[in-house]
Amino acid sequence: MQRRSFLMALSAVPLAWAVPRQSLAAAAGGGSVAEIQQNWKKLLAPGADVAATTTPISKTEREWQQLLTPAQFNILRQEGTEYPNSSPLNGEKRAGIFVCAGCALPLFTSQMKYDSGTGWPSFFTLIPGSLATKQDFKLIAPRTEYHCVRCGGHQGHIFDDGPPPTGLRYCNNGVALRFIPQKGA
Repeated sequence: MQRRSFLMALSAVPLAWAVPRQSLAAAAGGGSVAEIQQNWKKLLAPGADVAATTTPISKTEREWQQLLTPAQFNILRQEGTEYPNSSPLNGEKRAGIFVCAGCALPLFTSQMKYDSGTGWPSFFTLIPGSLATKQDFKLIAPRTEYHCVRCGGHQGHIFDDGPPPTGLRYCNNGVALRFIPQKGA
């Protein structure tokens, strides 16, 4: 009898892990991914200093070094990676918008964020038109890197182990982002 109880409890572990992940979109404010993407401006604080266009900007390496902190320069311009669990944005739970630390282009909302358990801020979708991708072979196996379409700043990598409904995990370096809380959040 004890063996049967143990096996039944053991078989429930995958189900217990999957249920919270499947309800992320609903818990994140409801609606479909398309609705979350379309309505992202509702989380933008009035008067927030964000880029209003995706028109590419260009700066010299020296200009970037003067504009960014050394850690931001390493991530955004040299495609570095911060240590896991080093960013306060990993635990950010308020309503608001995540923008590129290099140029203030809105990339993600708090509704798109979830706790992946990886130690980096993670998102299951993005604000449409904000990111571009390329193949990265730095770790031998190909990965998909993504970067800001406006300034070209490296943000992170996309993996296919995210929650439903997209199944994607935009694994972002926290230092490459700036969080703007929604007014009153």
